[in-house]
Amino acid sequence: MTALDYATVHLSVIIVTYRSEGEIGDCLESIPRRLTGGEVEIIVVDNSPDVATAEVVAKRFPEVALMRTGENLGFGRANNRGFYASRGEYVLFLNPDTVSNVAAFEMCVKTLRERPRAGVVSPRLVMGDGKMDLASRRGIPTLWDGLCRASGLAAAFPRWKLVSGYNLTYLDERGTYAVGSVNGAFLMTSRSLLEKVGLFDESFFMYGEDLDFCHRFTLAGYEVVFIGSEMVVHLKGASSSRETAAMSREFFEGSKTFFLKHFNPHGSRWVKLKYDVAFGLWESWARMRRWLKGSRKVRPA
Repeated sequence: MTALDYATVHLSVIIVTYRSEGEIGDCLESIPRRLTGGEVEIIVVDNSPDVATAEVVAKRFPEVALMRTGENLGFGRANNRGFYASRGEYVLFLNPDTVSNVAAFEMCVKTLRERPRAGVVSPRLVMGDGKMDLASRRGIPTLWDGLCRASGLAAAFPRWKLVSGYNLTYLDERGTYAVGSVNGAFLMTSRSLLEKVGLFDESFFMYGEDLDFCHRFTLAGYEVVFIGSEMVVHLKGASSSRETAAMSREFFEGSKTFFLKHFNPHGSRWVKLKYDVAFGLWESWARMRRWLKGSRKVRPA
């Protein structure tokens, strides 16, 4: 662990890694070690089966607290483990494929401190090509949103509120406002609220846990705030660049878990069947699109 005194820790940054040796260096270098309110502690929870990521952290960043789990605990469970080892007044759950800056950190802390009912905050996330990561701010998804995305309506009419209720593309990218959810790549909140609302639901392994996390804050009466005036780079998918059909299944399973938890709390078989059918069709369509994309790549010129 770090040698920071408990009373001086203003912000705890928790980063869960999985074979992230290629991007963790840039991520850690970009994190400020001190903010206006005090020191920043950094905790890396490494889910990797090998030691490559841990070696980068240990050799280049000895001030960073490193926890090796010895197995892939999943995103939520590993973040919870990191939280139990943290001491900051504020807590940031950060992806290893991000490049941060002090201005974004300061504004997020300021918003939590000064905006009434702010519970979770996150800046605008920008991908490597300069475009905003659409998952930076989202509504709480519905089956209608899934249909609009799968059919291409949301992409074709991004400014039409009726079909863009999930990615909220009809809203100003540089604005600051409450949303349904922000991206799990950058989730900042306070220790006191985490202890009140609860940590990550460990029944989510890799996808859907950020939606659940944010939605529970909303249900508890707090705002999830998107801060478009500040920007953090998100090299989206770097830490999971080996995207496979198995990862796609994890996405659909996480999404289904979210729907069944929040929209079928009584375990209705009919509601479960409805979601099983809907997600089965959605996944089949996504699988077909991946196949078509792959077949175009190998088609001779």
